[in-house]
Amino acid sequence: MALARLHGGPLDGQIIPLGDVDDKLIVPYSETQVVYHRRGEAQNTGEGDGPTEIDYWYDEALEDLNPADD
Repeated sequence: MALARLHGGPLDGQIIPLGDVDDKLIVPYSETQVVYHRRGEAQNTGEGDGPTEIDYWYDEALEDLNPADD
């Protein structure tokens, strides 16, 4: 299993499990969804060095974000 490390946007710093690794990650947030795109190569891909991590960077929200929802 791989982990997605999220950068930027409302979910900055979150780490979530990935089922399938893809270039685009759509994550539910409040009453909308936010979109993150993969950048760079997977890290920790060898045996014994922990779970594989992939960096995803914030791209957009599918609807307006309300800062009061934080």
